[in-house]
Amino acid sequence: MTGLHCLVTGATGYIGGRLVPELLDAGHRVRCLARSPEKLRDHPWAGRAETVRGDVGDPADVAAALEGIDVAYYLVHALGAGPGFEDRDRAAARIFAEQARAAGVRRIVYLGGLTPAGIPHHELSPHLRSRAEVGRILLDSGVPTTVLRAAVIIGSGSASFEMLRYLTERLPVMVTPSWVGTRVQPIAVRDVLRYLVGSAAMPPEVSRSFDIGGPDVVTYEEMMHRYAAVAQLPPRLILRVPMLTPGLSSQWIGLVTPVPRALARPLAESLRHEVVCAEHDIARHVPDPPGAPIGFDEALALALQRVREARVDTRWSSAAVPGAPSDPLPTDPDWAGGSLYTDRRERAVDASPAALWQVVEGIGGENGWYSFPLAWAVRGWLDRLVGGVGIRRGRRDAARLRVGDSLDFWRVEEIEPGRLLRLRAEMRLPGLAWLEMYAEPAPAAAGDGPAPRARYRQRALFHPRGLLGHLYWWSVSPFHAVVFGGMARNIARAAHRLEERGGGATGASAGHAPAEVPGGGGRPPEPGRRP
Repeated sequence: MTGLHCLVTGATGYIGGRLVPELLDAGHRVRCLARSPEKLRDHPWAGRAETVRGDVGDPADVAAALEGIDVAYYLVHALGAGPGFEDRDRAAARIFAEQARAAGVRRIVYLGGLTPAGIPHHELSPHLRSRAEVGRILLDSGVPTTVLRAAVIIGSGSASFEMLRYLTERLPVMVTPSWVGTRVQPIAVRDVLRYLVGSAAMPPEVSRSFDIGGPDVVTYEEMMHRYAAVAQLPPRLILRVPMLTPGLSSQWIGLVTPVPRALARPLAESLRHEVVCAEHDIARHVPDPPGAPIGFDEALALALQRVREARVDTRWSSAAVPGAPSDPLPTDPDWAGGSLYTDRRERAVDASPAALWQVVEGIGGENGWYSFPLAWAVRGWLDRLVGGVGIRRGRRDAARLRVGDSLDFWRVEEIEPGRLLRLRAEMRLPGLAWLEMYAEPAPAAAGDGPAPRARYRQRALFHPRGLLGHLYWWSVSPFHAVVFGGMARNIARAAHRLEERGGGATGASAGHAPAEVPGGGGRPPEPGRRP
C-alpha cells in the first residue's frame, strides 16, 4: 500500500529524522510535528515534507496535526528528562491516543523498548516501565496500533552505538559492572527503519506489539570484544566488578563517552535484565528480504563506515538534551527589563569570505574552538561534573552544519550559509548564552594599501538569571580577552592559511578547515530581537 498520509512526531530526533526520508521514498506523504520546525529546515528532505509547529502535550496541536492523517508515528520520549518524566510520557500518550481516535487515524505506530520476560512491571527500570506503559496506552486507544519493541539499536550516531564505541576505543582495560554479562539482542538501525515503514501497511485487524531484533544474541561484554575486532583494535581486557550500580555506571559512562549522565543512566538500567526477542512475528507482515535482519558485526561495520566517511544523518544528540535550554525562546525576549552582557570582537581577514566561512562552519569537534584549549577542556569537564553535556559531543558532520545540530556543548540555532553561524549554549549556566560568528566581505579601504578581503565579526551574549548569573559573567569576563580575542585572531589566521593552501576557492559550500588552536566567542541578537 502506497500513498498514505503519515504524521511523524519526534522528527528532530535520531530515529524520526531518518524515518521521514524512508517514508517519502516509499511513496508516502509526510507531515512532521515539531516544537521547533526550524530544526528541520536544513535536512535534505525538508522540501518534500510538510512541517507544523506543535507540542504532543497540547491536545489542540495534536488534533490539528492529525487532521487527514492515515498513519501516525509516535516517536516521542522524555528519556531521562528528570523527575516526573513518566507522568509526562503518560499524559502525552493519552492525548495522542484520544486525538488519533477522534481524527479517524487508521493506524498508530510506536517504537518502544524490549522488556525482559518474566520481570514484574514494578521491577523494570523507570525508562523501560514508561516505554511499556506508553505502548499499552496506544494499544488501548481504539485505533489499530503497531508497537515495535527494540533493545539496543546499532547505527551511526545512536546513543547505544556511541556508548559502545567510546568505551571500547578509549579503554583497552575496563573495570565494568556486572551487567556486561547480560544477554541482549541488538538490531541494526536499517532494520528498525524497515519495520517502521512496513508497519504502515499492516491490515486493520492487526493491533499488537512485536519484538524486533537482529540475528545475534550477545552479552555487552561480547559486544565490546566484537566491536574491537571490527574496528581492528587490539583485544580488550574486561574485568567485572559487581558493586557498580546503574548510578555509578552512568557516572562512569558519562566520564568516558560523550553520552551525558542523564541519558547514560536509563541506558545502563535497561541492561540490568536480559532483553531477548520472544518472537519474530513481525516477519509475517513485514517480510525479511535476503540478508536481513542485519547481523551485529555487519551493523557495526556499516555504522563505522558512515562515521569515518562523515555521513551521519542524525545523532542521539539531534534532539534536545534533558536540562539544556536548547529550544528557541517561545517569545521575543524583552531585554529592557533585564541585563544583556556582550563581548564584541572584529578582525580584518586576508582571505576570501568563502575561506573564512569554511573555518567558521568547521569549528568545534576535532577542529576545536581556536583559542585556549585548556580552558575549553576544563569548562567541559566542569559541565559534566554537574550533569551537563560537556564538550565531547563533537559534530554530526565534519564539514556541514544545519539548524538543530549539536556542536560540543552548543546547538546550532541559526545558520545562513556563507555568512552567519549562531550557536546557543547547552552547558549548565545561570542564564542564557549565545555565540554568533559572521563571515562578511570587507568594507572598501580608505587608504592606498591593499585592502583585506573579508571581515570576521563575533559577539558573545549572556542573559543572566538572578544574582548568580551576574556573578558568573563578572567572574569569567577577565578571561574574555584571551578566549574571545584569541578566537577571533586565530580564526582569521586559519582562514588566511586555508586560502594559501588553495582552500575556499569553491565558495561557501566547500569543506571544513582543519583546526589550529581551539577557544570560543559569539554574537546573538540585537536588543529587542529574538535570539
